[in-house]
Amino acid sequence: MQTALSFSLLAQIETELLAVTAIDTQTAKGPDVKPEPVLLTSDAAVRAAAAAVLSTGEFKAAANETLLLHAPAGLKAKRLVIVGLGKKAKATVHAVRNAAGTAVRCAKPRAIRELVFALPENGSEGPLHAMTCARAAAEGAIVGDFDPDTYRSERKDVSVHSFTLAAPTTSDQPAIQAAFNQGVIVGESQNFARSLVNEPGNKLTPTVFGQRAAKMASEVGLKSEVYSTDKLHELKMGAFWSVSQGSEEPPALIVLRYEPEGVTEGPVLGLVGKGITFDTGGISIKPADNMEKMKYDMAGGAAMVGAMRAIALLKPRVRVIGIVCSAENMPDGKAQKPGDIQTAMSLGDKPGKTIEIINTDAEGRLVLADGLTYARSLGATHLIDAATLTGACVVALGMINAGAFSNDDATIEKFQAGLATSGEKFWRLPLSDEYYDMIRSDIGDIKNTGGRWGGAITAAEFLHAFAEDTPWIHLDIAGLAWIEDKKPFIAKGPSGVAVRSILEWVRSYEG
Repeated sequence: MQTALSFSLLAQIETELLAVTAIDTQTAKGPDVKPEPVLLTSDAAVRAAAAAVLSTGEFKAAANETLLLHAPAGLKAKRLVIVGLGKKAKATVHAVRNAAGTAVRCAKPRAIRELVFALPENGSEGPLHAMTCARAAAEGAIVGDFDPDTYRSERKDVSVHSFTLAAPTTSDQPAIQAAFNQGVIVGESQNFARSLVNEPGNKLTPTVFGQRAAKMASEVGLKSEVYSTDKLHELKMGAFWSVSQGSEEPPALIVLRYEPEGVTEGPVLGLVGKGITFDTGGISIKPADNMEKMKYDMAGGAAMVGAMRAIALLKPRVRVIGIVCSAENMPDGKAQKPGDIQTAMSLGDKPGKTIEIINTDAEGRLVLADGLTYARSLGATHLIDAATLTGACVVALGMINAGAFSNDDATIEKFQAGLATSGEKFWRLPLSDEYYDMIRSDIGDIKNTGGRWGGAITAAEFLHAFAEDTPWIHLDIAGLAWIEDKKPFIAKGPSGVAVRSILEWVRSYEG
């Protein structure tokens, strides 16, 4: 998708489709109260073109509701689409992001290849600030254009080729341009993560994952190293290797480094992602139903790679190390078994923790355990990990919020502050010694599962044991990594969740 920014009058823009937003300003409640939709534009010609249809009550300006008008009077655009942001009180920048995606997805099935989206005009302050909306609109449009039908033999090009954001002529043009450029980078980075998650397990093996990450790194100026079996043995990554040992496909330890020029002091942020390119469950094999979706068990790793891409292009003044532990979890004759004892990577002179394997399908925490330790060994002072880790988190939070855990209030507060910008939903869940007691092993140091109850929390406590006192955040994205039903603003399939939020967390440490 080609992107551009325009400061022309909306009525004078020649385009296949012009999109404007609207809110419902009605504050009264009751069965007889009707919505009062208002367009968020000062362009008199646009308002006049939509006035008649808005007066009918047909369009209510509900979130992501659309109304398409052909040959709108007084406009050079061939079509006008009005996209609702919902009630005025709920019309946030995230609603603008979704509206831009909705406009793109409205255009795609109609073979409309050119779209101009009008930046909402709502004053210079408040939730619809022009700069934040400019960035969000770019993100939403690019994310909205992605479809997962990569392998259809007769795939048709229904993408929107050109997206232009039209800002008022009175705008602070350099600031709007900078925000828009950021949005393009973030949207493309989220889609890069989605493209990885979308790949089937026979196409994206751990080796190919490493190759794709390294190629991206060379394109955006990141340093990269991709290791495999020998390096795992050298580092004594017994937990990571134990997941790999049942597969014919070798593992990949992917390391990406962002080192801004002149920054030699301050924090070093470690981003650690689970990269299980296919998860059968191993010897504790999963049911056949829906196992095909286990290709997305590397969504946490993809989120880290996508975030590292955005970081490299946006250039925050903070050092970052990205680590993805990638493997297949397969049940062959060499696979680990329930009851086995594995020894995790050690840090310094400390002995590695011993892990009793209760369930081989609790493999994500094993690769992350060694990934977190490795990040610390490379100098990471703060850690964040992301993983499609537990079904228990989905039971707890549904497919609305992802889980967030942390051993440090200041660190998680930085992450939560960034959610207003990222628009993603994470809910903090607790950690405590009582939960850790549930994963103490009788034969070793720790068990890789703690039973049915509190499963998302005991999994987080398992990782906490390897983060130790290093400020750390764990993101359990199992419920949000794959969108089960298409939405007006995004296709069914991989979501790219956490890319935006991880980026905002990293940027919070600048300077």
